[in-house]
Amino acid sequence: MDNVTIDVHVNGLDQEVLRAEIRRALLRTPRELPTKYFYDDRGSELFERICELPEYYQTRTEHMLLSTIADQLVARTEAEELVDLGAGAATKTRVLLTAMAKANRLRTYIPFDVSEGIVRRVANELVTEYRGLRVHGVIGDFLEHLEHIPSGEKRLVVLLGGTIGNLRPDAASAFLSRVSAEMTSGDYFLLGVDLIKEAKRLEAAYNDAAGLTAEFNKNILRVLRTSLDVDLEPEAFAHVAFYNP
Repeated sequence: MDNVTIDVHVNGLDQEVLRAEIRRALLRTPRELPTKYFYDDRGSELFERICELPEYYQTRTEHMLLSTIADQLVARTEAEELVDLGAGAATKTRVLLTAMAKANRLRTYIPFDVSEGIVRRVANELVTEYRGLRVHGVIGDFLEHLEHIPSGEKRLVVLLGGTIGNLRPDAASAFLSRVSAEMTSGDYFLLGVDLIKEAKRLEAAYNDAAGLTAEFNKNILRVLRTSLDVDLEPEAFAHVAFYNP
């Protein structure tokens, strides 16, 4: 489509680079794996399904909050471009797009995500849903490729879904500084965060009865098995999620 542009900044995974990155992550205390590797096409599809689960309160709560403030937010920011970091399926972002369109301000949507498949799908959906909309997708890791956000003005940059909580405090601070460096006068930043609440509710959100979150978390092992061509059996691992205040 003429009004869809997709810039790709991750072209496959170099095995040596990936091995070094995974080695560093596993040598940390506690051990960890980079969350970007959850989101191949299968991982993105699983996460869409997780967002519809009754236990996963974050998506519907954030959708409700955005619905409440969207018109006021658009009036306050006068934004004409929406930059969506970690866009995924743009389920909640559509609330903002609709408010911008209603105010006759919507010009450009910039979904930034590691999954090329989902960005292309969403881009084609949105240019059909919103007349005259231009979509400029960026395929990359927003922790590494922020400088590839297209230049513009009157931009609203959003990071929703509590994604900031995936980062350690020092990494979160560094990331927010980089976001600020990419913004210009007249831009605004909207950050979604999950608040501390009772452990039972938090743990239920990540231990759903359908087992989708367990499947999603194990998907990172499948991604690494394929990318590194290693003998790794995801079913040998157990999904354990608990709140550690």
